Amino acid sequence: MSGTHPALGGLTFSVVIPAHNEEEGVRPTVERLYGALMAERIPFEILIVNDHSTDQTEAVLQQLAGELPGVRYVNNPKSGGFGFAIQTGLERFRGDAVCIVMADASDDPRDVVAYYRQLEAGYECVFGSRFVRGSRVVDYPLHKLVVNRLANKFIDVLFRLGFNDTTNAFKAYRREAIEGVKPFLSSHFNITVELPLKAITRGYTYTTLPINWYNRATGVSKLKIKEMGSRYLFIVLYVWLEQLLSRGDYRRKPSADGAIGTASASHAIAASQYASIADAAERAEADVMNTTLPRISARPHGEQG
Repeated sequence: MSGTHPALGGLTFSVVIPAHNEEEGVRPTVERLYGALMAERIPFEILIVNDHSTDQTEAVLQQLAGELPGVRYVNNPKSGGFGFAIQTGLERFRGDAVCIVMADASDDPRDVVAYYRQLEAGYECVFGSRFVRGSRVVDYPLHKLVVNRLANKFIDVLFRLGFNDTTNAFKAYRREAIEGVKPFLSSHFNITVELPLKAITRGYTYTTLPINWYNRATGVSKLKIKEMGSRYLFIVLYVWLEQLLSRGDYRRKPSADGAIGTASASHAIAASQYASIADAAERAEADVMNTTLPRISARPHGEQG
């Protein structure tokens, strides 16, 4: 994989990071992630998409690309917007699989490694939940938490997923899953639900893991709930109607040998395990709906995300 950290063998891994005005937060995010991937000897690249930043973000990215092998950046050639930045990253990553990570250090590098191990084991998608046993959430704003729980409950009921954190951007996909969910429709934060819902309803295998989440220590959140509500609803209903009315036109097609798409034998095993995973997630969600708020802790003084 040209332009990445020297390959150490195995599944090649790309990490895509959209960044808009993240001059303070992007360096520690990239450095911590770089260290974690190096320590695990994972063949990787880190691709940052500079989304029309007006501060010194691009200057920081130039420095990082010069200092760390396997780190590169591109300027988003599309219109500004989180979804367009993600689209650019998903069009330009070079690995066998890709993980979307936020630039504000809200995602834990240890969870990125855990995602990779599940992809390596054969799953085509890996989704994390911040609201199951084993997860940790630090300083989640209360008003966003309430909206998040209601939105995810609506999606879960509509699609019967047994998964309670669809809206989180932090997810990982094999390349064939990314190709299978194109074309992308979302230009804003609603791409965070478009990708997993399309992957699930179109038949790609997935697993879920408990993950950690830390509120940003620097900068300002770009998510504007009032502006995004109708856009989230549009993409959720679009995928739901596709599943309901398309008669399977968009689902992956079996190959000549009877296997599903390009999935390996381990993917078939993953599919057989889906029911037990979903049941476990549903039981965990029932507990979480009553205990989420007490689990949110304050960030200890000096702790970085």
